[in-house]
Amino acid sequence: MTEYNSLEKIRLQKLEELRAEGIEAYPTRAKRTHTSAEAIAEFEANEKQNGSSGAAEVHATLAGRIRAMRAMGKISFAHIEDGVGKIQLFLRMNELGKERIEFFNRMFDLGDFIQAEGVMFRTKSGEVTLHVHNFSLLAKSISPLPAAKDETLEDGTIVRHAALEDPELRARQRYADLAVNPDVREIFRKRAAIVKALRNFLDEHGFLEVETPILQPLYGGAAARPFVTHHNELEQDMYLRISFELYLKRLLVGNLEKVYEIGRDFRNEGVSFKHNPEFTQLEFYWAYADYLQVMELTEQMVSYTAQQVLGTMRVKYKNHEIDLTPPWNRLQMRQGILETSGIDIEEYKTAEELFKAIQANHPNKTPDPYATRGKLIDFLLSDFLEPTLIQPTFLYDYPRDISPLAKSIPGNALTVERFEGYAAGFELCNAFTELNDPLDQEQRFVEMGRDYAAHDDEEKHPLDEDYLRAMRYGMPPNGGFGMGVDRLAMLLLDKHSIREVLLFPALRNE
Repeated sequence: MTEYNSLEKIRLQKLEELRAEGIEAYPTRAKRTHTSAEAIAEFEANEKQNGSSGAAEVHATLAGRIRAMRAMGKISFAHIEDGVGKIQLFLRMNELGKERIEFFNRMFDLGDFIQAEGVMFRTKSGEVTLHVHNFSLLAKSISPLPAAKDETLEDGTIVRHAALEDPELRARQRYADLAVNPDVREIFRKRAAIVKALRNFLDEHGFLEVETPILQPLYGGAAARPFVTHHNELEQDMYLRISFELYLKRLLVGNLEKVYEIGRDFRNEGVSFKHNPEFTQLEFYWAYADYLQVMELTEQMVSYTAQQVLGTMRVKYKNHEIDLTPPWNRLQMRQGILETSGIDIEEYKTAEELFKAIQANHPNKTPDPYATRGKLIDFLLSDFLEPTLIQPTFLYDYPRDISPLAKSIPGNALTVERFEGYAAGFELCNAFTELNDPLDQEQRFVEMGRDYAAHDDEEKHPLDEDYLRAMRYGMPPNGGFGMGVDRLAMLLLDKHSIREVLLFPALRNE
């Protein structure tokens, strides 16, 4: 059973009193004619047209959560907040009577939802206000919100006290965070606008939005550990997808030439400032394109999204101003790693040679001695090069053994046509000139399985026979792309933890 604190017990007592008087504290119906913003806009338009003295009355029924209350004898003021803003209520004994004023002051608390009916007017201090003629309770708040109260100063300024700032509490109780922090609500409105802008851009460029399975008999499309579940009716284990890639590329075989999906992926791995076990991914695949064409489309799409959502292509992230205006920087991975670590990866053809070079050049660094050559290159990228990539940069040409689904550069079997987009010191997106040779693809699956099995690596990439069968029917050359929408939201909204742009991030049990 719930254990209530002293404040909650007082409110529960009020709830009992309300019900004893036959007043329903959680009525089934609500009536609202205007939002706060609509009521203010209609009053101001009417006022402008007719003048303050001759304006026709604007009647409104408003609804919202009480955020501030102030009793002053025969009158009371309150501020209520709805989904679009705040508005002041003015309650006077002349219209409501002594009993109703006292009832309001005694039985209503901060956090309660109220419905108020009346006429709009402007106070002497200039604030547009609802002169209340009738009111009713819509929902009684039993637990006080974490923010103590909003104080209205004599000049009409509203000061918020005790705003909810604890990041752990905010993430665990996002409902309270949203209720008391309007800036947090704005984050998620803008996040929704980001997704809408991405979708509009791809639609306008002829891409078809599709949906692929979340539950899959075989996971693939990335190197990651999956979540496993069991399908009772089919009597088989299933996996939550780690990527859309292999299903979207099957559609290219079926002559859907430009496809994309925005949805959830699930990877059973670590949590950090930029990782969450479930995340929103955008992937697209484009027949007859290569990674160079995808680069150009990517910088256009991200800059378009910034312009649509923020009205600018220059964004602030921490203490950096990042310019997303195309064209972005291009940097070959080999050159970037050489400049930042002093190691030329082309000189070391095996994992053993590269590991020794890292030890010799950087004795304080400790990469996994059993890592593949590609994983060691990824280590150099993460530790030395990635933190330097502040302005938008395409890092291109990657090692083959960490890119099993990308085409090799002609004449260089160990390097593939792959790029990753970076900004603010972290990876934003990943793209390939996709491999469409089924025999080469099968061989790579086999090689990866052998390499990962030798080191008991949980991020293995299983061989997908159905995908190979699709490829054998013939897959057009194509460019593929994937981007974490959460990370793009972090970049555009200047948020430094993925938790801040997820409504309900993954958390350990309390």
